[in-house]
Amino acid sequence: MVELPDLELPDDPKLTHNIVHFARALRKAGLPVGPGRVIDAIRAVEAAGFTDKRDFYWTLHACFVNRPEHRAVFGQIFRLYWRDPRFMEHMMAMLLPSIRGVQEERRARAAEKRAAEALLDGVERDLPEGAEREEETMIEVDASMTMSSEERLRTLDFEQMSTAEVAEAKRMLARLSLPVKPIPSRRGQASLIGSRVDWRRTMRQSMRRGGEVHGIALQAPKPRWPNLVVLCDISGSMSQYSRMVLHFLHAVANEKGAGWAKVHAFTFGTRLTNITRHLATRDVDQALKAAGAQAQDWEGGTRIGDCLHAFNRDWSRRVMGQGAVVLLITDGLDRGDAGALGREIERLHLSSRRLIWLNPLLRWDGFAPKARGIAAMLPHVDAFRAGHSIATLEELALVISQVGDSGEKARLMAALQSGV
Repeated sequence: MVELPDLELPDDPKLTHNIVHFARALRKAGLPVGPGRVIDAIRAVEAAGFTDKRDFYWTLHACFVNRPEHRAVFGQIFRLYWRDPRFMEHMMAMLLPSIRGVQEERRARAAEKRAAEALLDGVERDLPEGAEREEETMIEVDASMTMSSEERLRTLDFEQMSTAEVAEAKRMLARLSLPVKPIPSRRGQASLIGSRVDWRRTMRQSMRRGGEVHGIALQAPKPRWPNLVVLCDISGSMSQYSRMVLHFLHAVANEKGAGWAKVHAFTFGTRLTNITRHLATRDVDQALKAAGAQAQDWEGGTRIGDCLHAFNRDWSRRVMGQGAVVLLITDGLDRGDAGALGREIERLHLSSRRLIWLNPLLRWDGFAPKARGIAAMLPHVDAFRAGHSIATLEELALVISQVGDSGEKARLMAALQSGV
């Protein structure tokens, strides 16, 4: 819930100007605010009045917000713009680090940086005395500062990124890869150091030499590459993480030499949607736009059990027959029947070669498997890992083929069994 400030609203002649400026900040932060909505907001405030701060907040909210992911941005910009006449100073301190390198006292909350960027667009920060000399030093070490910024971006939570940071993170994700080791198959191929005797080739060679066996032909298992099956939660609580993960998966699907036989991608919220063919589009923006148009349940509710049932029933035999590796991206917050969810995730586990669960909730140090959905799913996955930053996706690339790596599963299973 957004903390509503004590409003210090201007007189009527300035009210229109303030609402227009507020709407401009919302538009710069990514909300689809046009002139029509601004006019509607002005008329709505005139009709509803602005003596009560809560009524004023929800009046503007009704005019400017029509998608769940825009609520946090609206709330932060409203708080910063209408709360304090000195809000600009607070935003300056939040958006830009101190010249002398003093860190922020707290981490920015969701959408806070985007709000500050939108309100500070085009505003230059005054430098304190002596900062010119330090600024020259900063320019000289621009390369190292750039590296530090990229390192910080690697570990930054996707939900805490500003608009510019999201754009840079997408470019970094496009460079990531997800290689996989081949799987030995039952079929064999000729090898000088093979582990099995190829009796057919041995006898065929002996017939060419008068029926005498002069050597034993060997064979080794022929390598084959598994499919990658991705099930990505696109419900409201997962929307920002899902968009970033899908950018990463687009790069994986179009990477040459990664080793995957094929990459199959499905999104789910209230229903299951196959977006595999859209990931084949070379342009990532066009691919995700088409995927979003097909998946009608973006930022909606969550029915994990029903969607897994649909996958097991309709798609499992089609895409899981070659020992597929499954990536499940969800926070596990499901209000459905926990028993049914447990049965469906168990069936998915039995059908896959390896089931890896990426959960952004693992970013919290005090995370515990207390939710019913998480407790039902956790025993049936091979690995349980975080998936909230670029660094966590890089770690996934390192452990995707390591069968013994279970991530945080062992620790959380012990907590689950002890009832903590």
